[in-house]
Amino acid sequence: MTVVPRYFSIPDDSFFLFGPRGTGKSTWLREHFSQALWVDLLDREIYQRYSARPSRLRELVGGDVEGRPVVLDEIQKVPELLDVVHQLMTDDRHRRFILTGSSSRKLKRAGVDLLAGRAVNTTMHPFMAAELGDGFDLELALRHGLLPVVVTAPEPRQTLGAYVGLYLEEEVKTEAMVRNVGGFSRFLEAMTFSHGAMLNSSAVARECQVARATVEGYQSVLEDLLLGFRLPVFARRAKRHLVQHPKFYYFDTGVFHSLRPRGPLDSPAEISGAALEGLVAQHLGAWIAYGDRQHTLHYWRTRSGTEVDFVIYGPAYFLAIEVKNGRNVHRRDVRGLRTFREDYPEADVCLLYRGTERLKVNDVLCLPCEAFLRGLVPGQPPWLQ
Repeated sequence: MTVVPRYFSIPDDSFFLFGPRGTGKSTWLREHFSQALWVDLLDREIYQRYSARPSRLRELVGGDVEGRPVVLDEIQKVPELLDVVHQLMTDDRHRRFILTGSSSRKLKRAGVDLLAGRAVNTTMHPFMAAELGDGFDLELALRHGLLPVVVTAPEPRQTLGAYVGLYLEEEVKTEAMVRNVGGFSRFLEAMTFSHGAMLNSSAVARECQVARATVEGYQSVLEDLLLGFRLPVFARRAKRHLVQHPKFYYFDTGVFHSLRPRGPLDSPAEISGAALEGLVAQHLGAWIAYGDRQHTLHYWRTRSGTEVDFVIYGPAYFLAIEVKNGRNVHRRDVRGLRTFREDYPEADVCLLYRGTERLKVNDVLCLPCEAFLRGLVPGQPPWLQ
């Protein structure tokens, strides 16, 4: 299998590498740390060995006279190992530890802050279009997403269909995160209607026929599993009354597309529009994570309903982006961006659409979405020059 080069850069010191299953964490580490001491906690025998006696890690490291890096894959399976790692890092400041994880829930309970300042937190995302180069296909990305485990599979559709089952079985059920796995499965479907929209826990609770408190707990589990994220409102120096609720996105468009129920009342355009917006969201998140990490991602919406899909804010860039799932751009499509620019004349604004031409509509730059995604490279300006 051809290994796709990633934009993820290696920190100089010890680091956590978080990311959902299937994002390529282990593959990337095997390539870059092939000589490391490796503890794969997904291996049942190794898991049993270290869960029964976490101090065994000290013996493993003590027996390595070469001072090689130590990789602990899926550290959340045995969070007690964090105490041992902390002790080892104190004893040997030159030894590097790389700890991967696909869930932060058990690490939070175990006190991951013990390693604060000693290990950098990093994240592995699904593929970016620029990483795939000529292998990027927008239509396939909207249907199947960009998870490496799916993109590189012989049958992407079948692999994607089994992906959520993997999480429900191995993460949710095994770790006893929720009591009612069936209810959580219905919740995952209901949350697809919030993908790219303001998060309304009460509406989701009605859809799932459970209490709002239960839904809020499920939402926390979803984020702890790194399967979804919330986008806060950009409210810095606000000149208008803004909404307070965040927007929600699944971390990968393919996961959203696989979970989304379809019926006579579900418009294909509505689903593809949410998928396109989610694809842009996951790219912008990766661009920030793999870049200087000093920028933040938001959205902007007034109480009267004027909205901008994304706002990137930081020391180098201040950019508002609107995403339209159409092949033509009309003047009404750029109203939100023009309103935003009235309040923030310092910001650059652009609209992404499904056409192929670079346009200027009402003094707003309009770019083909596919070309924008292909040109989005960490460390470089998030627009086409």
